[in-house]
This record gives sequence, structure tokens and C-alpha cells, in this order.
Amino acid sequence: PAVFVVFSFTSVVDLIISLEEDGYISGFMEVYVREGEPYLRTAHGIMVCYWDGIVHYGLYLAMIAAIGQRKSYRNLGLFWLGSLTMSIVVFLLGNLIGTGVRRGGLDPTSSPCRSLQAAFIPPHLLPSTCPMGCRAENPVFSLSQVAEEQRKHLYQRPQDMGLVLVLLLTAAFTFFRGMVVLDCPADSCFEYIYQHEPYLRDPVSYPKVQV
Repeated sequence: PAVFVVFSFTSVVDLIISLEEDGYISGFMEVYVREGEPYLRTAHGIMVCYWDGIVHYGLYLAMIAAIGQRKSYRNLGLFWLGSLTMSIVVFLLGNLIGTGVRRGGLDPTSSPCRSLQAAFIPPHLLPSTCPMGCRAENPVFSLSQVAEEQRKHLYQRPQDMGLVLVLLLTAAFTFFRGMVVLDCPADSCFEYIYQHEPYLRDPVSYPKVQV
């Protein structure tokens, strides 16, 4: 629980940053963002702060409650680890290949890594080494139960079929967005990037890496 309490504090900080960047509050994190992590002022950075401040914060509270009640938090922990790992991968790769961010705006001559102090990198790497989400034990099934489920066809397992359909639709949509960020000349791609997700054209590379 102590680990999740510490991480929940960082989530609250991220929520404050996002609210301040959107103009809802002021005077809390201006100096920190300007001097320490200016990339948080990008569209992607602000949305990451909202995600961490709302979704991750809710997961921390739910896992703390589950631990206190001695209940399994495996599914919550795995979702948290997956989400956090994706954020870290996008952050690191975006820093390596994207346009830099400096005080007052974008710096087209440098990598974002040069605009960030090295002290801010370890906090992003530390959670990826934390196995908390996987420590809860798996549910135990007998061999006969496993064999019985495996003998069923996909149409006899509605939950699995629903998951497969969702994954196929998600994969198709992600492929389409990938074509969009690769400057596909198709009219549908041109219309989509200008009318629905113009932030994909952001000079920083976080959106492209995310897709």
C-alpha cells in the first residue's frame, strides 16, 4: 500500500499540472513545468497528466482498498502496469526522435532529451520495474475445467468472441491512424487528421509514437 500511496501523490501532482495548463487553476506548478518538464505543455503531455491524475489515481485507490480488504487486485494491477509501461515507452522514444521543447515553445534544433534534466528520467523508469501488479495469485482451475473450456468453439464462448471482435476493431482503427501519421495521401486520412485528431500533426513525436 505504501508504494501505491506514493504513486497516488504523483498522480495528484499530474492532475494539478493538467488543470493549470488548461487554465482552470494557476500558481501551483508553473515554475516546475517551465524549468523541469516543459514537454508536459504539449497536447500529449497534458492528456498524459489527465490520464495519470484520473485513471491511474483511481486504480491506486482501488488497489489500496483491495489490499486493505485482503482481496485480489491482479486485474487492476495488470491494467495499471500495462498503461504505465505504454506511457514510459512513448515518453522515452518520443524524447529520442522528436522535436525539442524549451521555455516559451518548441525548439526544432534539439531533441527533447536535451531539454529535460536527467533527474526526471529515473521516476519514469522506476514504476516499470515494480512487480506489484502481478503479485496477487492467479485463480486456480483444475485440469478438467481447463480441458473443458478449450474444447469449446469460439462461438460457444461469448466473452472470448466479444474480446476478439473488440481487438480486431481496435487493430483496424489503430492501423488507420498509423496510415494517417505516415502522411497517407488518401482523402479519408487527410480529412481525419484535420477534423478529428489534428494533434497528430504536433511537431513533437509523442502522438506518432503512441499510434
